[in-house]
Amino acid sequence: MSGAMGQYLLGIDIGTSACKIAVFDEEGQVKASASGAYQVYYPHAGWAEQNPDEWWQAVSSAIKAALEKGKIRPSEIAGIGIDGQSWSAIPIDREGNVLTNTPIWMDTRAADICERVGKQVGEERIFEVCGNPFKPSYTTPKILWYKENLPEVYKHTYKVLQSNSYIGFRLTGKVSQELTQGYGLHCFRMRTGEWDMDMCKELGVDPSFLPDIYASHDIIGTVTEKAAAECGLTAGIPVVAGALDAACGTLGAGVIHPGETQEQGGQAGGMSICMDTYKADERLILSYHAAPNQWILQGGTVGGGGVMRWMEQEFADYERLIGKEIGKSSLQIFNEIAEKVPAGSDGMVFLPYMSGERSPIWDPHAKGVFYGLDFSKTKGHFVRAAMEGVAFSLRHNLEAAEEAGAVASELRAMGGSANSLLWTQIKADVTGKEIIVPSSDTATTLGAVILAGVGVGMYKDFEEAVKKTVVIKRRHTPNPEVREAYDKNYKLYLELYEDLKETMKRKGEE
Repeated sequence: MSGAMGQYLLGIDIGTSACKIAVFDEEGQVKASASGAYQVYYPHAGWAEQNPDEWWQAVSSAIKAALEKGKIRPSEIAGIGIDGQSWSAIPIDREGNVLTNTPIWMDTRAADICERVGKQVGEERIFEVCGNPFKPSYTTPKILWYKENLPEVYKHTYKVLQSNSYIGFRLTGKVSQELTQGYGLHCFRMRTGEWDMDMCKELGVDPSFLPDIYASHDIIGTVTEKAAAECGLTAGIPVVAGALDAACGTLGAGVIHPGETQEQGGQAGGMSICMDTYKADERLILSYHAAPNQWILQGGTVGGGGVMRWMEQEFADYERLIGKEIGKSSLQIFNEIAEKVPAGSDGMVFLPYMSGERSPIWDPHAKGVFYGLDFSKTKGHFVRAAMEGVAFSLRHNLEAAEEAGAVASELRAMGGSANSLLWTQIKADVTGKEIIVPSSDTATTLGAVILAGVGVGMYKDFEEAVKKTVVIKRRHTPNPEVREAYDKNYKLYLELYEDLKETMKRKGEE
């Protein structure tokens, strides 16, 4: 490390409801952090969009706040890494102005385009190139939507950017596209990491809109005088291309070898399996990993920590009251009552489809279900069955991945749910996999700064970066004695959905 280099790294995370900024030292310790909120706009049914200029305003003020809070001089920042939400479609003109709000990952306005273009080009042909299904939430259909519905925007578009590349552009003035976000574009060749010009033509996407592709840890440029003035940095700090939030979270959990898997316990659930060979499955999501020469096969469910947040909100009045008296949180008490119930919740099963379901069933009409109630059931049964149901959805995704040839060796848990010892143990027991819990609640921004640290040479490679920054807090080994109870309930879990899916669809369409 050269003497002139600062000792800190700055990470920027563009989430759905807010940006998070964190300054880390070389050991992966957070020295200062701040966040900035912005809105999601829902102008019509099925639409969900954000204004990238509002991201930049939030990022600028949060960077200033973090530096001030941590008493960090801008000259001490050695490099900047950025991660962001998936499937943006930010059209900028030659002057760098944003031409319209970007539809975000949950936007489905392009559903009709997907159906029509999917038939014209052939969904199998598209999948063969990019390893992902042609669905409205991805970037490509959104670009086609501009072409058909906002012809003026389309005409003046110079490049289409992703969330992290847009912030990179505001910091450096350089236009880029990095590998991990390539999966949003169906004219991206997932096997080789290049644009596929034939597919651009077939889909009707103007190839000039596509920026040059960089590796996630490549330096795209340095902070400009203008950007430095806007967000309280000094000009000249190197900025790396960054990556998709799921890839950075996976990296920040210490997943860099094939078979290692990040288990997601935030509001939503899911997993990301690291692979060194190309393996795609239509039920799952495939992208490049932020660590070089690897892919991640991802499953994303709607029921994660959000299920427990909902249960606590609706059913924990008593636990909140008692908790105040005895100095425990309501969630802690929930854990205690669930722990008294045996594995398998005495035959009670929960389907965690609280907002439809994503992988592997992709059913917007799916609903949450508690099955197996009788007079012997207690509140503890509900809490435990909810935890088990989320674990079953994780197992369902892992099994889909195994059918595609991607086998998870160990799971590394991140997100709020990882703080529950009981829930993490249930996941280990249900999946039959060892679960490792790193100490970082900031895995995603840590992943972004690891990219910056490797990019500027603070770490010689990803191995060294992970060794230095990712600390293992505890391990959960599957308990073979409860395997049978869980296998039985898991079979019932799959059967309940199969039996109810037609009813759910019919009711959802009424």
